[in-house]
Amino acid sequence: MITVTHRRYVPYAHAHYAGNLVDGAYSLGLFGDVATEICIRLDGDEGLFASYDDVQFKAPVRAGDVLEIAGTVTAMGTRSRKISFEVRVVCRGTSGSGATVLDEPIVATTAVGTVVVPPKP
Repeated sequence: MITVTHRRYVPYAHAHYAGNLVDGAYSLGLFGDVATEICIRLDGDEGLFASYDDVQFKAPVRAGDVLEIAGTVTAMGTRSRKISFEVRVVCRGTSGSGATVLDEPIVATTAVGTVVVPPKP
C-alpha cells in the first residue's frame, strides 16, 4: 500500500526521567505525525486518529537519539485506514554532544492504529 518514514532528533528538552529517558507518549505523537502525512497523501486530508489496537514499548528512547518513524497502511476501508507503526533508534546519544550511529537500529516502539478521513463528496 503506502509507507511513510520520518526522522527526528530527540532534544534533551524532551527528557522526562532519569537517564535522559523520554516518555512513551513521545513515540505516540510521532506516530500521529506519520499518520497525518499518510492521510494527506492518500486522501488529501489530515484525517483523525481513532484508536490504537496495540502499543508496545520495547526499548528506551533517550534524549540525544535519532529516531526513524515508519507507518505502513495495512488495510483500507471506505473512510478508515489501519496503519502499522514502528519507532527505530538509528543513532544513540552517548554523553554530552556525543552520539553513535548504530549498525542495527533498535526497535523502540511498535503500534497498530486506525485513522479516519472525511467521506468523499
